[in-house]
Amino acid sequence: MMHADLIDQDDLAGHLRARGFDIPAGASAEQACEAVVRGLTEPNARALKGMVEQMYAGSATLLPAVRQAIDKQLLPALAQFNKRA
Repeated sequence: MMHADLIDQDDLAGHLRARGFDIPAGASAEQACEAVVRGLTEPNARALKGMVEQMYAGSATLLPAVRQAIDKQLLPALAQFNKRA
């Protein structure tokens, strides 16, 4: 039997919490990303960028809701943050 590594909304929230973001318990991927975008600063933007790069380059599969939340919220927010910095 083959087991795939999957990143679901709980995994995403755990990754974000590990980088110092305050993510409410039970938050969906979209809600977690919204919370991150609201509190984006230069140091945590760098950490967030590294996390997103690791997730996209890694062998684990991002569930569709997680990928969509990252694509629609985190990536544009990081791009905007980099333009200002």
